[in-house]
Amino acid sequence: MTMTLILHFFIIVPLVGFLLSLFISDKNERLISGTAFITLGTQFIAFSVFLLYYLFNNHPTLNLKDIVLYKSSGYEFFIDFCFDKITAVYMAVGTFLTFMVTIYSRAYLHREPGYKRFFNTILFFYFGYTITVFSGNLETLFVGWEILGISSFLLIAFYRDRYLPVKNALKVFSIYRIGDVGLILAMWMTHHLWHANITFLQLNNKELVHEHLQNHSLIGVFIALMILITAAAKSAQLPFSSWLPRAMEGPTPSSAIFYGSLSVHLGVFLLLRTHTFWAEQYSIRILIGVLGLATSLIASSIARVQSSIKSQVAYSSISQIGLIFIEIALGFENLALVHFAGNAFLRTYQLLVSPSVVTYLIREQFYNFEHRENTIEDSIPQKIKYSLYLLSLKEWYLETFIFRMWRPFKKTGRKMNFLTVKLLFKLFIPSYIIGLICLYYENSIPTVIHDYLPVLFAFIGLVLILKSYTERKSVKLGWVLIIMNHFWIALAISFNEHFKYTQSLLYLSGILVAGVFGFILLNNLKQKEPQVNLHRFQGYSFKYPTMSFIFLLCCLGLTGFPITPTFIGEDLIFSHIHENQIILAFFVATSLIIDGISAVRIYARIFLGPFIPSKNEVNFI
Repeated sequence: MTMTLILHFFIIVPLVGFLLSLFISDKNERLISGTAFITLGTQFIAFSVFLLYYLFNNHPTLNLKDIVLYKSSGYEFFIDFCFDKITAVYMAVGTFLTFMVTIYSRAYLHREPGYKRFFNTILFFYFGYTITVFSGNLETLFVGWEILGISSFLLIAFYRDRYLPVKNALKVFSIYRIGDVGLILAMWMTHHLWHANITFLQLNNKELVHEHLQNHSLIGVFIALMILITAAAKSAQLPFSSWLPRAMEGPTPSSAIFYGSLSVHLGVFLLLRTHTFWAEQYSIRILIGVLGLATSLIASSIARVQSSIKSQVAYSSISQIGLIFIEIALGFENLALVHFAGNAFLRTYQLLVSPSVVTYLIREQFYNFEHRENTIEDSIPQKIKYSLYLLSLKEWYLETFIFRMWRPFKKTGRKMNFLTVKLLFKLFIPSYIIGLICLYYENSIPTVIHDYLPVLFAFIGLVLILKSYTERKSVKLGWVLIIMNHFWIALAISFNEHFKYTQSLLYLSGILVAGVFGFILLNNLKQKEPQVNLHRFQGYSFKYPTMSFIFLLCCLGLTGFPITPTFIGEDLIFSHIHENQIILAFFVATSLIIDGISAVRIYARIFLGPFIPSKNEVNFI
């Protein structure tokens, strides 16, 4: 019992450190870095002592059902923490590397304008990482997963006065959002498979898993596929591999801790955590192995032709993670953990010393040039060799593939360019009122029509969010469309049984607060800066830093980030979508993917990027 209660300590320490760091002056570098140093140093020492105590006490599996956030008939949303060998390895590696990188960053970022912002985000990231690796169920894991996603976006866009880091941060967030919704869909089907929020400890019970999958094999395959998509997106496996080199736009220390060692290996963590569930599904094991092998081969070929040392390290790391996927598919869990630790330490070291290595290599190239020795590649026919070389230079068109995947959504949104704020209220507000009237007289609607209404309303919400995603002129229109999308989703699910109006209010409460505050801020900004639009990145965070921070919080509220009841509401909504309502689930999931991207896109285009003042202004920079 004592060991279980200690788990609270490891969650609270990084949270307290993060909150304290928010109130320190930007100019006090010593106190800012000292807070991070003391927080992570305390965590490192405390965990080392706890780990020794845990090992000497026969390393039992610990599980702590902590807080029940919401409970109703047939549904319970609770925070659960778990500690076993997987958590021990991930936490040991994560605590040590984050502590070391923090020490490195104290001098590396000296006099950097975003010094405080960097350490704030690192502590926030570590808090999310700790929740993720200690998570005892999918719901708790999702809390940490969301924190890691927004931390990634902020660190990639650290140099927010430049165009490329901000653009790449948005690209990475888009891929992360796909992984987020894959996790939501996995949670959706587990609710129907077990009729409860199951913990990872229960998931390790092979008899229980076999009993439930015996008559629901297709549901088991669907859950396993969603877990695989989530893991592949997070760990940059095919076809999502192109995001990792783009994520290297941030400072070198954040690249090392995020994309070299910790964050990029969390897809592996998810597969290890759920291994018992999909281990008996041999088709899934083969798929994971094939995916890992293909990623390893392709990433290795790309790494060999990269001109940037960061890109080389990124693709090399992707290649090694592909091998870890193969090890997990073969059932070598312990080997996968050892491989993870080794790869994490190596990539962190490579990225931290990369500036020095480049200097040495340039000097060696001038003074000690050596001819390339013959290799096995020289025996490959020239046409094949040149084709592979060109494909590797083009990174196997992986980014083009992702871009084409979004193209149908963009085309659909652009076809609605006729829509304005006034027309929106004229068309869709009356339509929504009609939908509410239909809901009130739900029992009088014929079954044939009733079954199609949820799909119709969810589709309307999807169309609206597609327009928001492609909107370039009116900032207010893009924002209002995101809010309305959530209202249409709530209306669609309200036609399903047992979804009460109080649950709709729980879901929409966070949307309303964040939406109203965000709209007020946009209106205020529009009065001060009439030229504000979504055509380009405008960098107004330099001129309005407080407004930028508050608007970011509003965006997070709209995306279902765990700071409002909407986070619970999203999970609650999917628990009320029946397992045979695949089209409805697809529309809702797609809407949630795009509304998160759209909200963060609005924030990025208004407040991030190069600040270009008008002719009558003095440059703030």
